[in-house]
Amino acid sequence: MATARRGSPYNSSMTTLFISDLHLDPERPEITRLFGDFIANEACSADALYILGDLFEAWVGDDDTSEPGVFVASTLRALADSGVPVYFQHGNRDFLVGRDFAQRAGITLLPENAVILLHGKPVLLMHGDTLCTDDTAYQAFRAQTRDPAWRAQFLAQPLAARLAFAAQARAASQQRQQAMKQDDRAQFETVTDVSPVAVRETFARYGVNTIIHGHTHRPAIHALDVDGRDCERIVLGDWYAQGSVLRADAGGMQLSSLPL
Repeated sequence: MATARRGSPYNSSMTTLFISDLHLDPERPEITRLFGDFIANEACSADALYILGDLFEAWVGDDDTSEPGVFVASTLRALADSGVPVYFQHGNRDFLVGRDFAQRAGITLLPENAVILLHGKPVLLMHGDTLCTDDTAYQAFRAQTRDPAWRAQFLAQPLAARLAFAAQARAASQQRQQAMKQDDRAQFETVTDVSPVAVRETFARYGVNTIIHGHTHRPAIHALDVDGRDCERIVLGDWYAQGSVLRADAGGMQLSSLPL
């Protein structure tokens, strides 16, 4: 179990930060700049920074040295070297982030389900895609791409081929989502959101009262009862039209937006 705080757990002046779904991409340089400003102006004085997946729009291997990967690595390395620990969970877009990039960036890779101690209380961190069990097509794709044999075969291909595959997969995903919206908007919203059954099963499995995740791009703090326990599910927002950050300190948690 990782700990989210440095020093005394009663030091209320320190804040732990959580972000996800930045989808950094050369086509959206304004979001990369916003990320850089966030690191320089707020994260540098934080207790810790947790990135819960989809930091990049696509990541095809640690040998890709194009922007914004180079910028992110140097920015996070400077943050970590300043004494702020940075933790990273894989998302559905950047599950191929590996040890080489982690070493360059000075980040600690977390398992896909990680329980941390936040002010003395266990909290489950996850990207959130495994909660969307109604999206059976995506879950099948996820199972395929997480297979070690598939990963080894994919990474063995030339970088240009991997980049082409990522672009094709991205276009196919966008077309699929657009078709789902046109066919049945209500069904689209259900399929692409978390399954209530999966949420309750996850609370029960890990025995926590708080889950923090991203993926769905539906920022909110949900209160729910799980077997008589008061629980909360905190969903981080995306960074498409603004930033989204969860701040946690001794006084509680605050989910807010960062303007461009």
